[in-house]
Amino acid sequence: MKNKRIQFGYIRDRVIRKLQGWKERTFTQGGKEVLLKSVVQSIPTYTMSCFILPDSLIHDIEAACARFWWGSSTDHKKVHWEKWAGLCRPKSEGGLGFRQLAYFNQALLGKQVWRIIQRPNSLLSRVFKAKYFHSSTIWHAFANSKASYVWKSIL
Repeated sequence: MKNKRIQFGYIRDRVIRKLQGWKERTFTQGGKEVLLKSVVQSIPTYTMSCFILPDSLIHDIEAACARFWWGSSTDHKKVHWEKWAGLCRPKSEGGLGFRQLAYFNQALLGKQVWRIIQRPNSLLSRVFKAKYFHSSTIWHAFANSKASYVWKSIL
């Protein structure tokens, strides 16, 4: 994969299309929260469980979510009273509990490592072990320059 930002651009496009479709409607803050958490933040989940997304793509998605949350658009710039990172803090700490996609991406990839360890006879485990860490454990594995993007993402 040469340019990952282009390869994964469809995710950003889907998120932005979804948010633009909602812009015409008036939502309460609670309604916006539910839509962002249940719909928008779930769009990249499957891809993030296999690949590490580029930081620029994650930034674009989170920026689009922040603009939707604060009611901004390309025509009307509104004040963002809190940084997105602040909105991602747990509710008990004064945030709204939105996911920080970079951390969520790492957690999902960590789950793949856990699956490889817990299910050594699965097809995924056997293929990766044979190709990348046949004489050691996954803890001692490394990614060389010819490794697949999936393997580089997991490590």
